[in-house]
Formats: sequence, structure tokens, C-alpha cells
Amino acid sequence: MKLLIRILITSGLVMLIAHFMPSVSVANFKTALIVAVVLGLLNVFIKPILVVLTFPVTILTLGLFLFVINAIIILLCSNIVGGFRVDSFWTALIFSVILSVCQSIVYKIVGEEK
Repeated sequence: MKLLIRILITSGLVMLIAHFMPSVSVANFKTALIVAVVLGLLNVFIKPILVVLTFPVTILTLGLFLFVINAIIILLCSNIVGGFRVDSFWTALIFSVILSVCQSIVYKIVGEEK
């Protein structure tokens, strides 16, 4: 049940953020649900590999390179899911930061702790 709530929250936030960012577009709520699922899968399977491969750079940048990895995950999701478009790397970076902050706030309100 918690997973379903997380997917619904993430898809709602993706729709909301895409509404306010002109360089991000989501076709409909069904697409946002697919984006939430694909983002979850990419974060589970691809992100740990990227983190391990870029560990020296992450150490040198004091962890700030993780933002770049998050942006890469968003761009991968944009390439995988039809109907979800992110124009540039910088847009993906801003989108990922806003999404992470909003998820933290909403999960705190709802009571879903990581």
C-alpha cells in the first residue's frame, strides 16, 4: 500500500512541476504514473551503478555530483517514456531538485518516512 501511495504522490508531483516548468511536459496523468514507476525502477537498478562508477568524482565534489546523476536519471526517463519530455540537462537538474524537495515535504506531511 505504501508503494502505491508513493507512486501516486510522485505522479501528482510530476504533473504539478511540469505545469509550472514550460520546458517539461507530461501528456496526461497516465503518463505521469508511468514516469513515477520508471523513475522508481531507474533509481533502484541504474542509480546505484552510476553512483559506484562516479564515486571518485562524487567525493571530489563533496556529494554534489549526485545532483548530476539525478538529472541523468530524469533524462533517461524522458527517453524511455513517451509523452514525457525534458528539454535539456539543466532543466532535468532543476526538475530533479524540485521533485526531491517536494517529495520530502509531502512524505513528511503524509507520514511516509524513508
